[in-house]
Amino acid sequence: MAPLGRADEVSRKIKAGYIKANDRLTPVERLEIYSRSYWYRLIDSMYEDFPGLLAVLGPRAFDKIVRAYLADCPSRSFTLRNLGSRLHEWLGKNKKFAGNKIDVALDMIALEWAHIEAWDAAERKLLGPEDLLEPGPDLRIGLQPHISLLDLRYPVDDLRIRAASAHTEHETASNAVTKPKKRRALAVGRLKPQRIFVAVHRMDDSIYYRRLAHDEFRILEMLRERKPVGRALAKCVKESATPVAELQKNLEKWFASWAELGWLCGI
Repeated sequence: MAPLGRADEVSRKIKAGYIKANDRLTPVERLEIYSRSYWYRLIDSMYEDFPGLLAVLGPRAFDKIVRAYLADCPSRSFTLRNLGSRLHEWLGKNKKFAGNKIDVALDMIALEWAHIEAWDAAERKLLGPEDLLEPGPDLRIGLQPHISLLDLRYPVDDLRIRAASAHTEHETASNAVTKPKKRRALAVGRLKPQRIFVAVHRMDDSIYYRRLAHDEFRILEMLRERKPVGRALAKCVKESATPVAELQKNLEKWFASWAELGWLCGI
């Protein structure tokens, strides 16, 4: 919903039946005020939800993307929480807006949307270490719905943490002149390609990014696909380049860690 233009028309029925004039403004003028306020609230919401993307692209390119995205994908939800749900798909089809930073931008969007999803996704009954003492080959274990598993081309997790910190400082600082410089300096930093595997998860009402080993990531993916634990482990052993003895130690450590973090649940 962009601000009203000259070509926009409002029917007399709407003007007369829903929007009343007052001693200063006509119905159309009142609607225009609401329209502009709502439009800028949408823009502000995107800035709040995607500080990492802002850091990657810089303020000018980010603003262009936000306005073009909102024009193509207006809000269809009662909550602004879902406003950026189509941004990754949209930018993938409109790569020109990100230029040569498109791969980093898409990775950052994936991470930041996973962050949003983790906030309010459901949490099922936990499985503890005692539930895994004697697992059979046909045992199926689920992952908590708030966990997202990301295969990323760039280490955007660290950048997102720095960007969010800078964004928070900017919002709370009384000196509004010096803080934007810090945000611009962060935006021009260049990331080198580095494939990483990240789990975005919620614990104690906070969101965390945890890097995973490749084998660890693959097992978690198979658990999410509801494959039996025995089959997932056998496939990992077959495909892994890690020596079996070392992999076995890693598996014991990983399962204990997942249980302690509250990632595992029943299906």
